[in-house]
Amino acid sequence: MDLSEFKLKALGIDKKLFGKVYSFVDFGNVNYWFEKDERDAQNKLLGENEKLIVDIEKLADFLDLFSDQKRFYYGWNARLETSWHLPIKAEKYGFIKVTKPIQFIKHYLDDLELKIVVQTKIKQDRSGNYYIEIPKSNFDVEISVDSIRLLKKYDTFCLLSGDSDFVRLIEFLKKNNKNIIIIAAGEVVRTLKENADNFINAQRIKGQITIIKKTPPVKAEFKNRIRLGRTR
Repeated sequence: MDLSEFKLKALGIDKKLFGKVYSFVDFGNVNYWFEKDERDAQNKLLGENEKLIVDIEKLADFLDLFSDQKRFYYGWNARLETSWHLPIKAEKYGFIKVTKPIQFIKHYLDDLELKIVVQTKIKQDRSGNYYIEIPKSNFDVEISVDSIRLLKKYDTFCLLSGDSDFVRLIEFLKKNNKNIIIIAAGEVVRTLKENADNFINAQRIKGQITIIKKTPPVKAEFKNRIRLGRTR
């Protein structure tokens, strides 16, 4: 048994059992899996200006261990050039990419929200009302359509997301005799877990798909202002 087979066996992924596997990555969800982690994969405390991020190349290498096809769904932010490279990088490492621009939804703030929202995020319209913009780029429809369109091509549907919007899709696929692998982090609805033939907590693959990224230092004074909801 080589190292790859050992890793898969430890995760409960048996290629003979699961057959042809298509993996669907909801990267808008995956990208935040380890955002609040304070320790790396070796349980070492991260530095003040360090954070864990999911590395697309490492994610591709991991999925290649058992996937016959891997698909990458992600919305790009037309206002933020640093997000544009992600779908390009995904394609470079063998993902079939599906992208669309992020839409921004206005959420108007009441007096209480005005006190707790970081003021650098607050905008004002011509009528003097305050609001923030909430980015929205769900891919549950695209993933659902593609998984049904490709239904006859795979034996196992592997979903990298814990989004509750996928519950009905998973139930449909189970009724159509598909095996289900779900890889997710944080709180996951019970129905998703119950319908999975194999549920993998993302913490178990942290070392295989993440890297440590240096972040710009934040002054203590600014940190306190953010904590109190003030940035002026």
